[in-house]
Amino acid sequence: MDLGGTMIKKATVITYGCQMNVNESAKIKKILENLGYELTENIEETDIAFLNTCTVREGAATQIYGKLGEIKRVREIRGTKIVVTGCFAQEQGQELIKKFNYIDIVMGNQNIGRIPEAIEEIENRTAKHVVMTDYEDELPPRIDADFESKKTASIAITYGCNNFCTYCIVPYVRGRERSVPMAELIEEARELVKKGYKEIILLGQNVNSYGKGLSEEENFANLLQNICDIEGDFIIRFVSPHPRDFTDDVIEVIAKNPKIARSLHIPLQSGSTRVLKLMNRGYSKEQYLALADKLKERIPGVSLTADIIVGFPQETEEDFQDTLDVVEKVGFETSFMFMYSIRQGTKAAVMDGQIDDEVKKDRLHRLMSLQNSISKKLSMGYEGKTERVLVEGPSKKNKDMLSSRTSTNKIVLFKGDASLEGQFVNVKINECKTWTLYGELVSE
Repeated sequence: MDLGGTMIKKATVITYGCQMNVNESAKIKKILENLGYELTENIEETDIAFLNTCTVREGAATQIYGKLGEIKRVREIRGTKIVVTGCFAQEQGQELIKKFNYIDIVMGNQNIGRIPEAIEEIENRTAKHVVMTDYEDELPPRIDADFESKKTASIAITYGCNNFCTYCIVPYVRGRERSVPMAELIEEARELVKKGYKEIILLGQNVNSYGKGLSEEENFANLLQNICDIEGDFIIRFVSPHPRDFTDDVIEVIAKNPKIARSLHIPLQSGSTRVLKLMNRGYSKEQYLALADKLKERIPGVSLTADIIVGFPQETEEDFQDTLDVVEKVGFETSFMFMYSIRQGTKAAVMDGQIDDEVKKDRLHRLMSLQNSISKKLSMGYEGKTERVLVEGPSKKNKDMLSSRTSTNKIVLFKGDASLEGQFVNVKINECKTWTLYGELVSE
């Protein structure tokens, strides 16, 4: 596009991985817009392409390499600049340039504030390649974000992780845990509410250990309470807490504040105390069950979800039965279930007793079958109830229906006007499927 003789440059940001990456991509987009770039999803017409990468799973590289090949083809025609950022970039650093010498910039998570400087170096040809993967243990500078959603925004409250679970690469690529000062976070939340966001998601590798290294008042319970005290109608969610750090004061704050969503994601990983020890999780089966009971007792109507890994090294059938037992006793609304996959660079990758793939598949299948039956039963409990939901917009599968979510994070579809997007409305539930509820709008 030509405006008064100047070409508008176009930029593409492609995101892989977790919500933290989605948040960082929103910041990258804002930086690019401030530099005068127009954002496009079409890589065929882009002048600079950002791959914001993940490295949690071993197979992540294959996907990234495939996308690099696609962009290289466009580069040969248009001269498109290629930037790789995120955890994979942090982990690989200079190695990425050695493998793919057509990459212009490699940039770790901590360094996205330096994008203007890196682009300038490449455009002025003061450097053939720019690699920025330092500062991984410092707090990154605060950067505004440009969220695609009209209703949902996220705030990173901590960076990095100190837990060193034996299957996880995150502490090695995102550095040691550090917390953002509370005053900055409250100010950021206040701004987002003022802009009209209705759902604010607090992000961190381990959100409920927020505040380490800050003053005594700057803890997770106080942060939640201070954000709840902001004027306005909005809902707060957070991911991910660690079961070991879920303190009573946090539970009390959730219980007394309806602004905090009634859906809590409490990663389990395994129901076997023996396997949890091998994973370095820092809690037992009994402690996890006690926490789940306490949450249900003190926060009526709370819905719990979890991450679960099957087939961790040395997991026996008895250990797996322990996992099924916890899933049955807790009654998770849903679980994110994975087969253990070796991640080079972690302790679990070199453990004895790696499990055969067929055994892993069988266990995953049995776990999924149990979880589906529990999810279906819990869904049926919504029938006839009227739920307050946040409208997300037209349903992807059926444009005549609006998609929304309850405080417990259940998807509710109903007929309504598109102008309701981003608003809280009441819907009476008439029909319940395993993962989706169907209802009708209730006039106020």
